[in-house]
Amino acid sequence: MANLKEIRNRITSIKSTMQITSAMKMVSAAKLKKAQDAITAMRPYSSKLTELLQNLSATLESDASGIYSTQREVSKVLLVVVTSNRGLCGGFNSSITKEVIKTINTKYSDAKVDLFAIGKKGADVLGKQYNITATRNDIYDDLTFDNVALIAEKLMELFAEGTYDKIELVYNQFKNAATQIPQVEQFLPIKPIEGGNADAVNSDYIFEPSKEEIVEALIPKSLKTQLYKGIRDSFASEHGARMTAMHKATDNATELRDSLLLTYNKARQAAITNEILEIVGGAEALNN
Repeated sequence: MANLKEIRNRITSIKSTMQITSAMKMVSAAKLKKAQDAITAMRPYSSKLTELLQNLSATLESDASGIYSTQREVSKVLLVVVTSNRGLCGGFNSSITKEVIKTINTKYSDAKVDLFAIGKKGADVLGKQYNITATRNDIYDDLTFDNVALIAEKLMELFAEGTYDKIELVYNQFKNAATQIPQVEQFLPIKPIEGGNADAVNSDYIFEPSKEEIVEALIPKSLKTQLYKGIRDSFASEHGARMTAMHKATDNATELRDSLLLTYNKARQAAITNEILEIVGGAEALNN
C-alpha cells in the first residue's frame, strides 16, 4: 500500500503542475496577441523609415550625412543584448546568449566588446564572461516608445563621443508563436544603402527643407524606432516562446499523469487480487 500512496502523491503533484503550466500558457497567449498586433503594425513603418533615411543619406556627401553615418575602424564595440526578465520560455534566452558569444568570438575577436543588457536573464548569464556596462531590466514594466527613446539617446551619445566605433542589437525576431529568429542588427553607424547606386534615388522628389535638414531630423527618430522595434520583436517572441513551452509542458505532464494512473490502477488491481487470494487461501485452510 505504501507504493500506491507514493504513486497517488506523484499524480497529485503532476496535476498541480498541469494547472500552473496551463494557466501560464493562457496568460502568455493573451499577452502574445497584443504584442503580435503591435509589432506587426509597426514593422512597415520602421522599414520604410529606415529605407528613406538610407536613401537620403546615400545622396549626400559623406561629411554631410552626419556623425551617425561615419564609418570608423572597429576597435570598440557595444552589443545591446535583448532578453527577458523571466524564464520558463524554452530556448528563447539561451539562443540570444549563444548568438552573442558566437558574434564576439567570430566577428569581433580582435576588438574590445562591451555589453548593454536589456533583460535580467541575459545579464545573469553573460555577466559571468563579459563586461556589462549597463542594464535596463525595468523597461518591460512600461514598454513605451518614450522610455525606449531614452536608451536610444544614450547609445547615440556613446557613439557620437567615440566611446564605441560600432553598436549592434542582438534580439529575437518574432516570426510566429513557435519560431523566433536570433538577429544581429547594426544600430550605429547607420548602414549605407545596399548596391551603392544612389544617383537616381528620390530623383523625382523636391525636398523642402533641404535633404541635409531632413536627414538630420530623421536620424534620431529612425534610430529610436529601430531600437523600439527590436525590443517589441523580442517582447512578442518571449510570449510566443513561453506559450509554446507551457503548451509542451502541459502535454508532457498529461502523458505522465495518464501513465501513472495506469500504473496506479494496475498496482491497485494487483493488491486487490492478492487480498482475494489470501482470503480464499485462508478459507480453504479452515475448511481443511
